[in-house]
Amino acid sequence: MGTPDVRVDTRLNKYLWSKGIRNVPFRVRVRLSRRRNDDEDSANKLFTLVSYVPVASLKGLQTENVDASQE
Repeated sequence: MGTPDVRVDTRLNKYLWSKGIRNVPFRVRVRLSRRRNDDEDSANKLFTLVSYVPVASLKGLQTENVDASQE
């Protein structure tokens, strides 16, 4: 998303490690959101947050654009 600072949400990290180191999930539904950086000392004013979106089935999913109000 054009930001060098990318942060992974803890829920996504726990889901990726849920099956162990050898049995990684093949597909994961994620949401990328660009946020303002609260740290004044940072060189970048924006960062990208990658968060996990739980779904019942991954079949037939398409790309969705989500507004900030729907998060």
